[in-house]
Order: sequence, then C-alpha cells, then structure tokens
Amino acid sequence: MAQPNRPPEIDAGPLEDEAATDLSLRPRGFDEFVGQHALKDNLRVFVEAARRRQEPVDHLLFCGPPGLGKTSLAHIVATEMQAGIHVTSGPALERKGDLAGILTNLGPREVLFVDEIHRLNPAVEEVLYPAMEDFRIDLVYGDGPSARTLVMNLHPFTLIGATTRTGLLSSPLRDRFGFVARLDYYGHTELAQIIQRSAGILGVDVDAAAATEIARRARGTPRIANRLLRRLRDFALVEGDGTIGIAMAGQALDRLQIDQLGFDEMDRRLLATIIDKFDGGPVGVDSLAAACGEEADTIEEVYEPYLIQEGFIQRTPRGRLATPRAYAHLGRQRSAAHQAALFDRGSGS
Repeated sequence: MAQPNRPPEIDAGPLEDEAATDLSLRPRGFDEFVGQHALKDNLRVFVEAARRRQEPVDHLLFCGPPGLGKTSLAHIVATEMQAGIHVTSGPALERKGDLAGILTNLGPREVLFVDEIHRLNPAVEEVLYPAMEDFRIDLVYGDGPSARTLVMNLHPFTLIGATTRTGLLSSPLRDRFGFVARLDYYGHTELAQIIQRSAGILGVDVDAAAATEIARRARGTPRIANRLLRRLRDFALVEGDGTIGIAMAGQALDRLQIDQLGFDEMDRRLLATIIDKFDGGPVGVDSLAAACGEEADTIEEVYEPYLIQEGFIQRTPRGRLATPRAYAHLGRQRSAAHQAALFDRGSGS
C-alpha cells in the first residue's frame, strides 16, 4: 500500500540531511540544556560524585518518546566527565564480536551510548551482562569438547542506553542500570527558550510571540521545535524580510498543515479513522495501521504517545478509543455506542 503524503516536519525522528544542523543546536553542557530539571539536577550530582571518586558514572538508561534529549544528555554526561563517547545503536550490533570490538576499545571512564537499546539481539545482550557488572567479557571459541572461554578485562566504563519502548527491554538488562529516568514532554515556556537559543545559533531573528507560537505547535518536543524553526526560517527568507514574526509564523505553520495543537495531517487522520471508520473504537493498532496506510510501529512510537498524553486517545485492552476531546477537535458528534464504550472504560469493566 502506498504511503500517504504528509509534511515530514512532525515526525520526531532525525532526518539525515539535517544531522549537521542538529549537532550544531545540541546543548554542550548542563547549563545549556533546557528542561527536565529534576533529571538534570540528579545527573549533576552523579557526575560530580563520579569525578571526585575518579570512577565512571554508573550505567544510565534514558526512556521516553523520540526527540526529547536522550542523545544530548548522553553527550553532556561524557563532556562533563571529560571522557570520550562511542555512539552506536541496538540494530547495528548484529553479532557478539561487534559489541566485543567496541567494548575492548573503550578507554577508562569513557561512555558507550547505545540508542534503541531495546532492539539489541538477545545473544549480543548477554555479552553486556558481565561487561556492565564486572567490566569483563566472556568469549567462547572452538566447538564441542575443545571449546574454551576467553575472559577479557575491560576498562571501567559507563553504558548509557536510550529507548522509546521500555517494556521491550528484558528484566536482566534493565536491572543492571544504576539509574533509570524517563524524559517527559516539554512545556511551551521551555520550548520557547529552546527556540530562542536555536535561533541565535542559526542567525535568525524570532520575536517572543512567534517563538511561543512555534512552541505551542511543536508537540512538546525540542527536535520538532528546532525543525519547525528551520522551515520557518526558509519562509521568512523567501517570502519575508528574514525575520520570523507572529504573522509569518502562523501563516507558515498553517501551510505546513500543523494546527493549533501541533497535530499534522497524520494525527488528524488517525483520530478521524478511529471515529469515522470504527465508530470511535475500540480498534486494534494493526487494524488502525491498515486503515491509515501507516506502519503499526510508527503509530505506537511516533504518534500515539503525544495523542495519549494530551487525552485524545485512550489505550484499552480491546484497542484504541477516541476521547471526547478528539470528537471536539474534529467537530464530530459521538454515537451512543461510543459513549457506552467510554462509560465501560471509566467504570473499569
């Protein structure tokens, strides 16, 4: 089935052609990192304690939707520790030897950052257990009676994992992290601060009202806020005087089909599909994905978290339900069957 056309700006995943710009906008230290105040304060303590003891920071696991700063925090921890950082991802580590090669090349107190750690191959994951606990890896070579185990000692290091699907992590791996933190969506004020900082780096003028308008439509996600800022910079350069004011911001965001709540065409399609094709739900995610022409994993990882957080979708054992807020946003009327389903959900039946 052909994928529907939609503006790419709302997807919180990184775009390859903007990787260099994302790096330039990434905060370099805790003082530059906006938001996540409780987590940031705790990390300051952990880093300072580790530095005083001249030990690596304990292993860290960052959870939450994409685009909230998990990768940035990993780099900040390494920077504050004055240590190198090695970056990889779960799907990239296909064999035990891939991980063993990286681990043996880590220097003292260096950081290994594994994005999408929930997608690690189980056989590769087992190599991590002794590495995280005892800073050693056990490699088996040979077959049958001649098989031998080679023990390789490692420099003490810090593993930082990032995941959007905490529930997919195995218990043995999750339990080996010394600190597990969930990153939350950002408020409009914090996002406006991030936009103003990024605008200064990009050399574009954004007034306070425009920054607030961008923040309101950025789905609580810094990566999306920065991406929208870059697109509005294009509109301001070609169709304006280079300055992003409130009028320019509103017009450009409307042309990008991003509404006042930050929903793009796909968000509205998801809500409309649940309401119009499935009478408000409940509907399973596979059926919803087929009806929308989108992958089920994309719906669960990219779109659903924010829609659930904002109260537009309920996830139930029988499937997804559209809430009264979804009906109101799309200007729909609820059926008697949908009201009964919501009542059953609220009464716990």
